Amino acid sequence: ILLPAHPRTLRSMAEWGIVDALPGNISVTGPMGYLDFVRHEHQAAVVITDSGGVQEETSVLGVPCVTLRTSTERPVTLELGTNILCPDPMVLQETVLQQMACRPVERPEIPLWDGRAGERIADAITNLTGGSR
Repeated sequence: ILLPAHPRTLRSMAEWGIVDALPGNISVTGPMGYLDFVRHEHQAAVVITDSGGVQEETSVLGVPCVTLRTSTERPVTLELGTNILCPDPMVLQETVLQQMACRPVERPEIPLWDGRAGERIADAITNLTGGSR
């Protein structure tokens, strides 16, 4: 288990003695660069997060995601099964195992996640202003 944490989180964990009390299979690191982070996401069996962006990245990568929240602004990730909500940390282990068991064989096609958002935005602006592209 890899836990990249914000420097303030690391400091608090150290102050509270959490880092020293973690089992040996949990590695805590500081923040990562974007490419390193995405590489770790891609190699993961499952990702646990509270980040909407991470929900999107794991969905595109085909990696199961568990979101520790009661809601998401990325409902398509729930609809396609690439992400599941876990509002209660006490059932996190069960939720992670459930999500890993449902891992799709192929990455799902996600509507509008085709890399053409810029074109659609330009078309919308053109239509709105009555101009031409």
